Amino acid sequence: MVAVIPARGGSKGVPRKNVRRVGGIPLVARAIAAAQSSASIDLVVVSTDDEQIAAIAKEWGADVVTRPAALAGDTASSESAVLHALEVLDGVGVDAGILVFLQPTSPFIDSRDLDAAIDLVTRGAHDCVFSAVESYGFLWAVDDVGTARGVNHDSSVRPRRQDREPHYLETGAFYVMDAHRFRSARHRFFGRVGLVEVAEHTAIEIDSEEQLAMAQAIAVQRDHSAESVDAAAVVTDFDGVHTDDTALLGADGRELVRVSRSDGMGIARLRDAGIPVLILSTETNPVVTARARKLRVDVRQGVDDKATALREWAADHAIALTRIAYVGNDINDLGCLELVGWPIAVPGSDPLVLAAARVTLSRPGGRGAVRELADLVLRSIRDPDPTTARHDIPSRTERHGS
Repeated sequence: MVAVIPARGGSKGVPRKNVRRVGGIPLVARAIAAAQSSASIDLVVVSTDDEQIAAIAKEWGADVVTRPAALAGDTASSESAVLHALEVLDGVGVDAGILVFLQPTSPFIDSRDLDAAIDLVTRGAHDCVFSAVESYGFLWAVDDVGTARGVNHDSSVRPRRQDREPHYLETGAFYVMDAHRFRSARHRFFGRVGLVEVAEHTAIEIDSEEQLAMAQAIAVQRDHSAESVDAAAVVTDFDGVHTDDTALLGADGRELVRVSRSDGMGIARLRDAGIPVLILSTETNPVVTARARKLRVDVRQGVDDKATALREWAADHAIALTRIAYVGNDINDLGCLELVGWPIAVPGSDPLVLAAARVTLSRPGGRGAVRELADLVLRSIRDPDPTTARHDIPSRTERHGS
């Protein structure tokens, strides 16, 4: 059972589309995660011509097949990239029996739907199966002079929905097929074709900035929780994260803020676990200095360009940006949120921050948000996620056990 995800670097409608984020996760990574969550798929492979996509694929535990330039242009078909990937796998002793072809432009693939499609092909009910949504829409076509005509209906008859047979719209999210017959047909539809009906929200396919924005809005509502956060370092904004984003101002100009003692315990536990912590603040304020000293963590404040400061701190500590959890609440955090592997927001954050986040915490700033994040990070240490492990393509010797 081999999943192949074609993801080239070029894209005209949405530049760098396959690395753009939905719910704080690159599109190609979302496809990888869906395949890895399947109960049936043995190996996940990304076919790409792009170094950044390849790096993301490896980060998320997929293997990479380098696609030749001739198969990476606008006119190259997805089938050609998949066929090339299968040939490369042949060369290292991987004989794909069932092929699962996923497209990263569909960000909400449900692994249960993948498994349903795989089951249909595995037990011989169909030779290839695709994802589709039920539709009762009246379709029209327009001729050269602008005259419209009904395609799937008689325009003189308007039956009620309950009196009509549904049609099914191909979503483009995934296709499952007998790999050997696909290689003979060289096309994704052959033999006995079946479909798996999927939820309507999973049908969105991103080919424009508007569709990307729609997907990001859907992600905010559907998948912003997490059981754990697999991060090697934690970086936080101060106002609105360690505090409730308000301050008491004295007559002498001094500011007082309210912080959470449970946040302090969370930071202490991170320190004990060897997880570096940084407070990164745009303002310079004695309150921030005092709190960082109390927590015994790094602090950088008075920073106009927080993203650059974050890059420098990560480099100083030899920590990959993809292994950092950054929690913020306002638009000056966006640069950092777009850099890290775990962009995190607190409730009530600016809508752009919520759209950029991979996780939205349940506790607000100043009321346990940092403790909640600390607990999620520590949980990933106790209960590591096996899907984050690197799965190399087996050599011929490994595969045959000789």
